[in-house]
Amino acid sequence: MPQLAAAYLRVEGKEAAFIEVNTTHAVPYLLAALRDAGRTPEDVKFIIVTHVHLDHAGGTSALLEVCPNATVVAHPRAARHLIDPSRLVASARQVYGDEAFDELYGSIEPIDASRVRTMEDGEAVQLGDATLKFLHTRGHANHHFVVHDEKQNVVFTGDTFGLVYPALQKAKRFAIASTSPTDFDGPAAIASVKRIMALEPRAVALTHFGLYEDVAAIGEQLLRWLEVSSKLFDEGKASGDELGTLEQRFKWKLEGEMGDAAQRSGLVPTAEDKKLMKFDLELNAQGLAFAAVKARG
Repeated sequence: MPQLAAAYLRVEGKEAAFIEVNTTHAVPYLLAALRDAGRTPEDVKFIIVTHVHLDHAGGTSALLEVCPNATVVAHPRAARHLIDPSRLVASARQVYGDEAFDELYGSIEPIDASRVRTMEDGEAVQLGDATLKFLHTRGHANHHFVVHDEKQNVVFTGDTFGLVYPALQKAKRFAIASTSPTDFDGPAAIASVKRIMALEPRAVALTHFGLYEDVAAIGEQLLRWLEVSSKLFDEGKASGDELGTLEQRFKWKLEGEMGDAAQRSGLVPTAEDKKLMKFDLELNAQGLAFAAVKARG
């Protein structure tokens, strides 16, 4: 299905940067976009990944291989997984199996540490005349940052500012938060959404999926979703129920919340829409259940 995961090419003067990479299979499309912009792989200064989940960063090594002057920019907690992706890859292969992993993500190779730069909260880099500032945004992942392009006043949000799939946009905006495994933190996620809103950006560029100017409308929906998710997390932590039991309960409750949100947005989902919604519904329930059990210690 198209329009699920985005990568962004930012060109300023003679310099270029990719923000998000997706998977190895996306690299030919990224290079085609670079050519269409009148730039070459030698012009790429930065390859920026908001976090190391494989739908965001899986193609980093493959893209870096053909961009000889590029530096990978990552969160301090993410860098080690790019330099040595063995644990990340092994974990994903265990979940998906080798055949499905290869089909989804392709080959993921180690990156030389000398080509990786980490950014602390509030640090910035220059891309031509543009300043790109990095803001740490926990909640979805502990190693996540967003990128504020101060010249364009656009925030590249990774998964921090939720999921807005074009296929599900009907009468009004329809947005949901991402609480997928394994680092969900409700208060931190809420604070991160509010931090982005406080920047008053002209637009947000979501990895899932696209550029949107109605920042406040999206933010309010995400805050509502995260409040519900945080309550479910608290209930699950206190319940003592096993992981599978919590997953089913949370899935049922989130399904109701998603249905209410769809109704408010004027979305009458088709069979294809329901398939897309079900995918993230199950991931979100899994993430909440995992976090609740983990929090018991």
